[in-house]
Amino acid sequence: MWQELRAEVKPRGLEIVTVALDVNVEDARPFVLAANAEHPSLIDQAHVTDELFGFINVPNAVWIDEEGMIVRPAEAAFPGRSPISEQFESIDLSTLPENLRDLLGEVKKIETDPEGYKVAILDWVEHGADSKFALSPDEVVARSDPRSIDVATAAAEFELAQHLQRAGEPDAAIPHFKAAHRLQPDNWTYKRQAWHLVAPGSQEANDVYDSCWINDVKAIGAENYYPPFVP
Repeated sequence: MWQELRAEVKPRGLEIVTVALDVNVEDARPFVLAANAEHPSLIDQAHVTDELFGFINVPNAVWIDEEGMIVRPAEAAFPGRSPISEQFESIDLSTLPENLRDLLGEVKKIETDPEGYKVAILDWVEHGADSKFALSPDEVVARSDPRSIDVATAAAEFELAQHLQRAGEPDAAIPHFKAAHRLQPDNWTYKRQAWHLVAPGSQEANDVYDSCWINDVKAIGAENYYPPFVP
């Protein structure tokens, strides 16, 4: 979806940069190659962009102008279409096993605004700083969640967990991943990374963590999985 948008906006002066959040480069490589993207496609092994920009889920995005200033802080970003909706809209849930039926039932409840988000991007490309979607520095600060002591500690715990994982001590990393989850429960990138390291490609319940995607989504309501797009 980002390549489609890039082809439309690059000639008009906007570059797209995508970032995969994976401790292991090889976990992201197949998706990067399959996208066959012409724009810069990066892999953030240390989740530095999480820390700098406040990404807590995927896809999240920030808008940065030609002066290097953030004009929209981290927010859910579906540019023109939602692969989540497209992939599952035609599936007859009654034909699936119970666990998949339950999972996809929640996925279908997730709310996004891909058309509204693309309209905003195109308006920014057209009007630059005069776009009604380009925020002032004060508005960017106001919309950026302040980092509480719990969120800051969660970032430190997650960084330590990643260090231990890369150092070949996965068991030692687990308590620190759990601490990050406890301290910042709405950070899905922290959860998704830990779940994947236990069971690659899976976000289902396991014997290591007391959380999983389906249970956590039900707890908050799938319609709240992404905050609404605010112009």
